[in-house]
Amino acid sequence: MHEMSITQSIVDAVCERAAGRRVRRVSVQVGALCAVVPDSMQFCFELVTEGTVMENARLDIDQPPGLARCHSCGSEFELRDLILLCPCGSADVEILAGRELRIMSMEVS
Repeated sequence: MHEMSITQSIVDAVCERAAGRRVRRVSVQVGALCAVVPDSMQFCFELVTEGTVMENARLDIDQPPGLARCHSCGSEFELRDLILLCPCGSADVEILAGRELRIMSMEVS
């Protein structure tokens, strides 16, 4: 379960930035093509925040869809998974979005 290590990295970064202040909420963006399961990340978040300034904080996950552009026909289309195939049948595509994995904001008190 790589969600545990990803979540631990997020918690470490936020705790460092919080500088001892209590963290109430963290918002992250996890693209649909990152192969991260949001429910697993939520579960891991509860485990790794225990005993930290983030204990009982809320984790908000925004999961933008994948987006690609076909080099053959020029169309842009949504990707629901990593099957990189344009509706026109071409596999000559470029991923434009969906790989994001970033901390967007945190709320401290």
